[in-house]
Parts: sequence; C-alpha cells; structure tokens
Amino acid sequence: MRALCWTGVNEVSVEDVPEPRLLNRQDALVKVTASSVCGSDLHLLDGYVPAMLAGDVLGHEFVGEVVEVGPDVRERRPGERVTVCSIIGCGRCHYCREGLWSLCDNTNPNPGFQEKLNGHASAGIFGYSHAMGGFAGSHAEYVRVPYADVNAFPVPENVPDASAVFASDAVPTGWMGADLGQVGPGDVVAVWGCGGVGQMAALASLRMGADRVIAIDRFPERLDMAAALGADPLDYEHTDVLDALKELTGGRGPDVCIEAVGMECHGTGAQYAYDRAKQAVRLQTDRGLSLRQAIQACRKGGTVSVLGVYLGLVDKFPMGALMNKGLTLRSGQQHGQRYIPIILDRMSKGEIDASPLLTHPMSLEDGPKGYELFKEKLDGCVRAVFQPSRS
Repeated sequence: MRALCWTGVNEVSVEDVPEPRLLNRQDALVKVTASSVCGSDLHLLDGYVPAMLAGDVLGHEFVGEVVEVGPDVRERRPGERVTVCSIIGCGRCHYCREGLWSLCDNTNPNPGFQEKLNGHASAGIFGYSHAMGGFAGSHAEYVRVPYADVNAFPVPENVPDASAVFASDAVPTGWMGADLGQVGPGDVVAVWGCGGVGQMAALASLRMGADRVIAIDRFPERLDMAAALGADPLDYEHTDVLDALKELTGGRGPDVCIEAVGMECHGTGAQYAYDRAKQAVRLQTDRGLSLRQAIQACRKGGTVSVLGVYLGLVDKFPMGALMNKGLTLRSGQQHGQRYIPIILDRMSKGEIDASPLLTHPMSLEDGPKGYELFKEKLDGCVRAVFQPSRS
C-alpha cells in the first residue's frame, strides 16, 4: 500500500509499504478515508523528537472504515465508519479505568526512553516515533488499530469526514484544555496558538460558558478564524501580550490560560532569540516563551492548562510566579476516549463543526506538498488532510 513516511529531518516521501494485518485478537484494520496533519508532527519533522527511523509512517488523526476485526472485538464491525483516537488505550489498566487514557500502562511497548527522561512512560500514539510505541501512522491506505473496542468510535451518519477527522485529536485536545481549566460561566480565557487545537480550545471554552475568549497568534487567517468562532483576536507581533491581557481584564488577568503551542513556539524579542539559540545547540530541548507568558499573565489563583507538546527541558521556567500567585498548572496528552463520544454527539446535533480547520484537502500522493504548506503556513493552510481515495 502507499503511505507517507518520515525519511530524515525535514524529509518525507510517499512510499510502498507492507499492508498491516491483525496481530492481536482485539485488533481492527481500518481503511483510512481522511488523515490530518497536526502541529505536533512538526516536532518529528524538525528532528526534536528522537527515536524516528527512516520509513516510519506518519499521522495520528484520522477517520476511516473498519474492514476486518479480530475474534475478541465485540463493539466494532466491518463496514462501520469510525473516528480513531490518536492516543491508544487498553481500557483495563488503572489509568484507563480512571479516565486518564493517555497514561495507559499497557500500550507503549517501548517504555525505556520515557522512563529515563520522565520517570514513567505514557501511552502509545499512532505515528509518533518509537518512543511512543513505534505504531505505524494514519497517513496510509490502511491502519492497524489495537484494542479497537475502546479506541475506535462510530461516526454518526450526518457528520462528514471533514469534521469527524478532527474528533480524533484536535477537538478532544482542545476540549480537554478547557475542561482541565474548569472553564465556566463568566470566565475570561486566553488561548496561545490558533492552530487546530487552539481553535478548538477557544470553541470549547465558549461552549462551556466563558464570558470572553482571547485568541493569540500572528497569522491573520488564523486570527480571523478564531474571531469567527466568537473569540477576540490578539496579534502578538503588533501587541505586547502581557500588557494587552492586563488591559482587557481590568488589570486582573485571565481566569484560565490555555497554552496550545508547544516546544517550538515562535515569538519576538530577546527572550525568543535566546530560546532559539539554546535549542539550536541543544542546551535546552524546548522553547518555552508561550508557556512563560501564560503563567505570567494568569490571574492570581487561576489555572494554566498546557496542551502544546513538550519533550524535555524548558529554561527559565517562572516557578516563582506559579507558586506565589497560587496557580494551578494542569497538562497532558489528550484523554480522547473520555471526550470523543461527547464530541461526536455534539457534532451530530450541530453544536460543533470542525470542518473549517480543513483548509487543504489533498491526495495522499501530495503529502510532501501538504506538509510544506502546513509547516511554512503557506496559502492560509491551517490543516492539510490527506484522502487516499483521491490518489
């Protein structure tokens, strides 16, 4: 079959790879109908996430049709259209039972790397390096889905692939950010980053009753998209973010700050230049400008919710501000199995439409071009989505 593979730093190509097959009794095979790029993929492309091997299939955000199931699969059936969570859970360990699916004990067969770096390993993730399990990704014609009963979710007939594909990752990640922040009526929420996850965090905050959402980015088309959702756009290249947030909140600061950028954040000024230089020579693994701003901006006693992917170490972390302002810091990879059924139901009722994120539908064969558009933010690209049937 054809698949989009990582072949080196900033190099991807579409290649012929073996078709997957059922390996375990709880597996399913899914024929991919749509698979989206994601901002966290750029960390793989740029070489900041180790344990990638040439030929690894990329992609973790997808929708498709079940074509085969193992003998112990009870809930899924061939012919069913499903959204598959990007994070793989087992459904049985302590963390899955507690709803902390991205912390699953059983789905990452390569725990050693994370145990050395973080103390413990988290769950497996489709297409996200051998440190996250080495699972083949979704930018392919077919994908093997482990523990299919708990990781694949039936899509309502009236929800198109253009929206359902983002129920795999972007929407539940954004929803979790607002949920971790316990956003409620009357809150003011600031969101750093207006990519797919940031857009959905803004939408989720509004759906949870936030009085005001301030969306921070530098690309006009992304700020316009956030404004269309009902957020107030803030361009950090033309405004001092900390001063603006104080002014917009009467000097108090946002109640909830959601960081949806991660380890390669862009910024301005000397601090950003410092971060770039240290990361370039590997004196730090992650650039933390947006995270620092979120902590400094948040009101006393507020909550900072971190959705952006971080790998290791951030320099100049403002621990003093976190402690002395009494902030709550919450984070994690998305616990999608907790949110996806709710999201698909809301999509079916017309309460969530994620399809505006899909700015560039493309064939799988055009995958390298799609990543170029996405990485360089060309042609207003928010998300490129690959549809193997177009090839």
